[in-house]
Amino acid sequence: MKEESSGLIIGISIGVVIGVVLAVVSFFCFRYHRKRSQIVNSSSRRATTIPIHANGADSCTIMSDSSLGTESPRSSTQNGMSLWLGRIKKASVVSASGILEYSYKDLQKATFNFTTLIGQGAFGPVYKAQMSTGETVAVKVLATDSKQGEKEFQTEVMLLGRLHHRNLVNLVGYCAEKNQHMLIYVFMSRGSLASHLYNEKQEPLNWELRVKIALDVARGLEYLHDGAVPPVIHRDIKSSNILLDQFMRARVADFGLSREEMVSKHASNIRGTFGYLDPEYISTRSYTKKSDVYSYGVLLFELIAGRNPLQGLMEYVELAAMNTEGKVGWEEIVDPRLDGTFDDLELNEVAALAYKCVNCIPRRRPSMRDTVQMLSRILKSRHNRKHKNDSSNARSDEVSINMDQLGHQSPIPEHHRVESVDSTADSVDV
Repeated sequence: MKEESSGLIIGISIGVVIGVVLAVVSFFCFRYHRKRSQIVNSSSRRATTIPIHANGADSCTIMSDSSLGTESPRSSTQNGMSLWLGRIKKASVVSASGILEYSYKDLQKATFNFTTLIGQGAFGPVYKAQMSTGETVAVKVLATDSKQGEKEFQTEVMLLGRLHHRNLVNLVGYCAEKNQHMLIYVFMSRGSLASHLYNEKQEPLNWELRVKIALDVARGLEYLHDGAVPPVIHRDIKSSNILLDQFMRARVADFGLSREEMVSKHASNIRGTFGYLDPEYISTRSYTKKSDVYSYGVLLFELIAGRNPLQGLMEYVELAAMNTEGKVGWEEIVDPRLDGTFDDLELNEVAALAYKCVNCIPRRRPSMRDTVQMLSRILKSRHNRKHKNDSSNARSDEVSINMDQLGHQSPIPEHHRVESVDSTADSVDV
């Protein structure tokens, strides 16, 4: 009996010891797996959270398709980006700027082996591309003799990728394969402003549309100067770099020279298009926001006169300014293709603004923000006058109907560009 009791006690003891050992092992296994899970989650967060420099201060931006960061230092992005890109197939990669990377093969197919040439710029040819998704884009192939390396190109993509505004031709993708560097932009179906001003086959732009285009361009430049972080100076504002979409809304294009300035701060040679260049920049080699304002003023006179700066536009303007004193009397320089169909008051206000923009003293030129406000006020005044005239005509029509008992058809409205709800509202804001 005693032997059976001692055997039972020994068996129970051994069972308790085994149970305790199993419990301890289970506890440590649980803690190990939990800690490992936390490490994986932490590393995943670090891979998608990259420090961003904004105005000299560090902040964090989580990169995704819809979350676009500001300028990132190369040293802080390399480790995070390599971890990010290593987990995704190259064909569907999204860069830190939120810009899609396309394969050379896809772009070759979309451009029919690069045969759909639609333009030739200083930095290379531009092709129209029909992507497999049905989207139409413009592909700019950067010149192969460019001194820009792979790192500089990636920096360029990140810089351009953060610029998003409805009055800019936004970058939507890029390709860096087979020793080729390509930038993919939104396709603008109506071509350049220059083609509408100087191509006799194109229908002349009416005065109202010219003022709206001027405001579109001013808003794009205002964003670059005051909305982008850090600010961007375009450096090559001209009519051939203003593109029109299917609704005749204007967007600022071709950041070739501003890209060069952002990537290399040591460019000292004169770059740009003669006729639009700020005289102060030519003499000092220092390009500022006010240099963009000068080029914009030349563009305004180009819209008014329908004359190319290389055809003596500014000499023409200075002769007219001797009689107008820069204020009123600008009717003599108006584009003959307008055939007198313009508002005298608006013409003189826009021309006076343009003359301020080309002032030989940069500090006396308005900022782009001031320019936007002035043009918005001009359009708001037109809107109020038109509304007042429509109300007056409606009242006179009612009287006529009551008097004569006759029905009258409304006059056919003038042709205007199609406006979105938000752009219509903006066009009358001060």
